[in-house]
Amino acid sequence: MEIDLSPKLSKKVYGGDGGTYYVWCPNELPMLHQGNIGAAKLTLEKNGFALPHVIQFLFNFFGSGVAGIILPEKEEKVLAIKKGDAISLPFGVTTWWYNKEDTELAILFLGDTSKGHKSGSFTDFCLTGANGIFTGFSTEFVSRAWDLDESTVKTLVGSQSGKGIVKLTAGTKMPEPKANHYKGMALNCEEAPLDVDIKGGGKVVVLNTKNLPLVGEVGLGADLGKRQSPSRRVDGKRVLETTVKAGNLFIVPRFFVVSKISDADGLDWFSIITTPIPIFTHLAGRTSVWKALSPEVLQASFNVGADVEQKFSSKRKAEEIFFPPPN
Repeated sequence: MEIDLSPKLSKKVYGGDGGTYYVWCPNELPMLHQGNIGAAKLTLEKNGFALPHVIQFLFNFFGSGVAGIILPEKEEKVLAIKKGDAISLPFGVTTWWYNKEDTELAILFLGDTSKGHKSGSFTDFCLTGANGIFTGFSTEFVSRAWDLDESTVKTLVGSQSGKGIVKLTAGTKMPEPKANHYKGMALNCEEAPLDVDIKGGGKVVVLNTKNLPLVGEVGLGADLGKRQSPSRRVDGKRVLETTVKAGNLFIVPRFFVVSKISDADGLDWFSIITTPIPIFTHLAGRTSVWKALSPEVLQASFNVGADVEQKFSSKRKAEEIFFPPPN
C-alpha cells in the first residue's frame, strides 16, 4: 500500500486582528485520519484572545502569554506560558489563551481524535462568540438554564460578534497567572533535564508520566528535539526522502524507521507519540540493537566476513542517537 508521508503546511481556518487558527487537513495528510491524530496551530497578536474552547495536547513554540485551563468539575487554572512549554490536557478540558506581549504567541495543538466527530480532525467548539454553542439554543431555553431574564440572555449570547479569536482593547483586565497552577500542568522542554545530550549532535527531552503526570490521562507521550534535517522513513524500502521546512507536519507510522540530517541552521521539532510511555529502538550508535548482537549473528545476518563485521562493530561506540557532522 502506497502511503503519502510528504510534509504539509497548515491552512488558515479563521482569524482576524487578534490572531489566526490553522489546521492540518486529513485529506492532505491521510495518516492523520488513520492514526486518529489531530493537528492545529494558534497564533495570537498583542491583546489577542482565543475564546474559551475545548482542545487537547499543545506545545508553545514561540512567544509568551497566559493560558486558562478548566478541568472537569475543578477551578480555573491560570498559567503563564513561554517558549518551550508543553501542556497535556485530558479530553473535554476547556481552555482560553491571551497574549499581552508585543511579540506573537504561537501554539501547536496535537491530540487524539478517536473520541471526536471526525477522525484526524479536532472536534473543537467555542463556548462564546458568533459560533459559540449557545447561539444554537433558543433564548427561552438558555434563559431557563441560566435562570436569567431573556433580555440579559440576549446580551450575553449576542454581544460577542467575534468568531474564535478576538482582539481585546488595550488595558483590558484579565486574570493574572498563579505560579502554583503551573506545577503538574506544564513542563518547559527547554529547561527540563535532558534525556539525550550529544555535543555537536543534538538534544532530546521526552515527555512521559514521570515528568508530566497528565500525559497518562491523555494516553500520548511527546518529545522535543534539536538536531539536524532532510528526513527519510524506511519500511523495507525508502518511502520518503525530502527536505522539511519550518511549519511542516509529517507523520511516521508505527514500526517505520526515521532518520534526520540537518542543514547548517539545525532543526528543532516537537512530536507526539501515541503512548504515554514511549519506547525507542535505535539502529545506530552506542545504544543500538547491533551493539548487543554477537559477532557470529552479525556475520550471518549481513552475510559478511569477520573483518567487515569487526569494522562495523568498532564504530559509534561512544555516540548515542545524535552524531555530530563530519569534519
